[in-house]
Amino acid sequence: MALVNLIFKLLFLVSLVYSKVTLENSGFESPPTNLTTNSTSQFILLDTKTNRIPGWLFNGTVWYVTAGENVSLPGNGHGVQLGPNGMINQTFKPDGNYDYVITFTLAPSSPDCANATSVNVSGPSASEVFFFRESLGTEMWQTYAYSLWSQENKKGLMSLQIQSNSNSNNITCWPIVDTILVTGIHGPRWYSDNGFVNSGFEVGPAVIGNSSQGVLLEADSSYPDSSVQSPLQYWTILGIVKYIDSKHYAVPRGGRAVELVSGNPSGIVSSVGFLKHGQVTIDFIMGDANDSCVGDFLVFLQVGDTMIWNFTMRSIGVGSREAHSVTFKAEFSNTETVLISFTSFNETRTSNNVLCGPVIDSTVLRFSNGLHSKAHKHIGLVTFIFILAMTFLIFV
Repeated sequence: MALVNLIFKLLFLVSLVYSKVTLENSGFESPPTNLTTNSTSQFILLDTKTNRIPGWLFNGTVWYVTAGENVSLPGNGHGVQLGPNGMINQTFKPDGNYDYVITFTLAPSSPDCANATSVNVSGPSASEVFFFRESLGTEMWQTYAYSLWSQENKKGLMSLQIQSNSNSNNITCWPIVDTILVTGIHGPRWYSDNGFVNSGFEVGPAVIGNSSQGVLLEADSSYPDSSVQSPLQYWTILGIVKYIDSKHYAVPRGGRAVELVSGNPSGIVSSVGFLKHGQVTIDFIMGDANDSCVGDFLVFLQVGDTMIWNFTMRSIGVGSREAHSVTFKAEFSNTETVLISFTSFNETRTSNNVLCGPVIDSTVLRFSNGLHSKAHKHIGLVTFIFILAMTFLIFV
């Protein structure tokens, strides 16, 4: 009986956090209709008048691609190449209680195009350009995430669009996209006695099942409050970080963590509101991802404009970790939003010459002497409802 109750509680918690969105033909494994070209061709040019990609609208120059010579895709499957003015689009019905994050795969059409491949990803109210970066992975494809959040889409349909980037330096290097997933994330998250929201980074974009590359998250300046609309809920991204899972990497605690990989700089930032006085303690775990990342890690923890601590760790790339803690007196104005960041400026690489860096996990912001975070003003009610629901599941 106890095990059954535990299962019900876990299912309930997951249902509060995520809303599953199933895009039709998300991996392009259902081929376009009315193909007249030899089905063994690796690149098949599509015609908007005679071909239809199941689940997707498309315009401009689009090819249906099969993995093979010079083209690598997850699972060695299929994707679409977006040529001049090439664009794909799909709509889905959102739930107004969720924010939506897209995970997608980007690949070059050949190794020579690795550093000249980019796409423009659009949500309802903003867009972002993503570039393939050969230095960030061992595969000839990479996975990125982007927030589709929009206050304008609390009802009706939400649209996502991916198109070729016309600013490409090489007009023969058109991008290939594959495996497009959408995750609905409920907000805000609640964490008892912790001023950080999403403190263990468990709430984030979907990870592609057959990928051991992690998900790359980039800084996005499109939104006025990028911490709320970030793919990593309630954390702003600096530079590029890698969202990693415990199935493929060493994660200090739980199932997910963040690796600071770009080094120029790479980091995460949380916005916190304080009452005027009191003592504050910040705990976190710093480690390596067990990805053969060897070198001297240096992480800066900064609170506001003036308080900075640095932490060093010698990594031999086998999954080691260290717990750290700092305590300080907070004397911020109660109208002030304070930025707290974990940042790395050093560049380290794996044995495969891939950029890597320190892993950050299990961040905790603890208050004493009556000090509290403003974020908890609207989390208390959610916590209360959660406790009531848990009580109902256990005793009914």
